[in-house]
Amino acid sequence: MTNHSFTINSLKPFLQKAWKSAEFKQPTAVQLTAIPVALEGRDVIAESPTGTGKTLAYLLPLLEKVDPEAKSIQAVVLASSQELVMQIVEVIQKWSIESGIRAASFIGGANVKRQLEKLKKHPHIVVGTPGRMLELIKQKKIKMHEVKNVVLDEGDQLLVPEHFDTVKGIVKSTLSDRQVVLFSATLNEYTLNLAKELTNNPEIIKIQKDVTIKAAKVNHYYFMAEQREKIKILEKISRLNPIKGLVFVKDIGNLTVLSEKLAFNGIEASILHSDLNKMERQKALRNFRGGQSNLLIATDVAARGLDIEGISHVVHLDFPKEIKQYIHRSGRTGRFGASGTVISIVTEREERDLKKFCREMNIIPEKMTFHYGRMVEAKTKSVEKEKQKAKTINSQKHRSKK
Repeated sequence: MTNHSFTINSLKPFLQKAWKSAEFKQPTAVQLTAIPVALEGRDVIAESPTGTGKTLAYLLPLLEKVDPEAKSIQAVVLASSQELVMQIVEVIQKWSIESGIRAASFIGGANVKRQLEKLKKHPHIVVGTPGRMLELIKQKKIKMHEVKNVVLDEGDQLLVPEHFDTVKGIVKSTLSDRQVVLFSATLNEYTLNLAKELTNNPEIIKIQKDVTIKAAKVNHYYFMAEQREKIKILEKISRLNPIKGLVFVKDIGNLTVLSEKLAFNGIEASILHSDLNKMERQKALRNFRGGQSNLLIATDVAARGLDIEGISHVVHLDFPKEIKQYIHRSGRTGRFGASGTVISIVTEREERDLKKFCREMNIIPEKMTFHYGRMVEAKTKSVEKEKQKAKTINSQKHRSKK
């Protein structure tokens, strides 16, 4: 393992300036570990939880190496969704101010002509979804002969069977002495082996828990409901004040029905799923980020890798099948030490799964109910009922004595 003597002061002035502007106190564990290895030119396969600063862990070394004087494409970043591509480009723009480094995005479904216009501006870094990128490479529109760096963001999503050959084709189209880095929040054995096929003697980094980030104060609550009654609980949650909630739903079909039912009851929710076109997706994110809607209802795939600041609540409307999914979704709130709330709306069967997951994570979820629009512990209400019952019995006894 490379030593951790890396400091931000060893990077180019424009990056040091951007770091100061961002007001970060110190690099996170994945940044401390991965940046020095990437700067050396080694291939990297890194796993680190959601919200631990993975994007900068690969972008800082990348921006350090790009030569803004050259007119060729020097780096390729691949991501699985349109939103993630747009987000990465935004981060590059923010961190490369005054450097002369140009980035461009290439995503499926977007206007090809407009994308080709971007290439005339000679971007140094291209960010895109695999299908569109390979298409443009094959058409010789994107020239890969000087590409030295390839990044696979959310690598476990890119190395699924339907994408693997495309991703492999892109990697193989670059220089033979290329550097390949792959980052992901979760990496199973299968993905790890595929990643090794695309890399050369990689440094494998696994960050379990980031001690450089102050422990988040995240509360885990749950409500019991029959499947068809779950929406009523969601309506009440949406009226909590303040709330900026990310709601997870399993199927695209349910998602549309859900948003229509909420709209009927005067609740504006943004929706995000893979069948929406680029404009619809951007509008949904813009409305949610800007606060025009306080709920974003999304499928797991659509929300993957998105970094939305200030999410106060994560709601599991459809409960996840695996603990990893629960952790991944829940990691969207309480980022970088902020407080957050995770709410699961569960049936009796799902309650058993929730308790099992929480036992494994060493968390005790609190069962809640709504009382005059406020979330209260379910037991407090039942205690009140018991007290009321006891009061009634006592007064009846008292009357019968008279």
